Amino acid sequence: MISEWLLKETNQRRLKENMPEVAVIPTSAIEPHNLHLPIGQDFMHTGYIVEQSAKIAWDRTKKVIALPGIPYGVDCNLLDFPIAIHVSQDVLNAMLREVIWSLRSYGIRKIVIVNGHGGNDFTPFIRQIQSNIDVYIFQMDWWKVGDDKYFDVFEKPEDHAGEMETSVGLALYPHLVEMEYAKDGKAREFRIKALQKGWAGTSRDFSKLNDHCATADPYAGTAEKGEKYLNIVIERIAEFLTDLANEPVDDIFPYKE
Repeated sequence: MISEWLLKETNQRRLKENMPEVAVIPTSAIEPHNLHLPIGQDFMHTGYIVEQSAKIAWDRTKKVIALPGIPYGVDCNLLDFPIAIHVSQDVLNAMLREVIWSLRSYGIRKIVIVNGHGGNDFTPFIRQIQSNIDVYIFQMDWWKVGDDKYFDVFEKPEDHAGEMETSVGLALYPHLVEMEYAKDGKAREFRIKALQKGWAGTSRDFSKLNDHCATADPYAGTAEKGEKYLNIVIERIAEFLTDLANEPVDDIFPYKE
């Protein structure tokens, strides 16, 4: 059975009969996650979330399509660990710009970036491209979609390779999660008060934080928690895609009167 909501599986005959109104682009990273999670963690779980959300929205509207994801992200601060693949934000922006131009040539003007890596930042890019092209770009970091429900599911806060990411890995690809090798994720703190409080910031060099490229405790992770949080996130993203697909583009879209 062909999944018509996936660009990689559908064909031009179907697209000529029914061109989608919303295109969804997953972005992520290839990077180390503690010693127990796969290098492709971000790429795999972001792709899964996008495909499942797009399926629900497609079933409701027949107007949504998910594109293949961009696997690489901004990882220059993880290169001391094997094997992180780094591409600059400029390169990511350039690739997205060409993808968006291609989509616009087919009349697709509503485009959603679902991001799965904290090092990627598309806000300035979106501001600029919406000034240059008559498209509407929306973005979200998928792990933040369920923030208000986070502690209904998990015990410990997430940062990198902690309880939430471990739970998602156990839910989606348990054969790739080697919990017996997981380290505790304890990381060095900043020595300057403003950085500790969070009102001043900087880029973190992960090799100075600890020896295992993790900044959160993974030990309470379970497949059940991962499945529960994924369900929350997927349904919310699907609802957004459905609403976006059903809204007409007019002079003040996406704003109210």
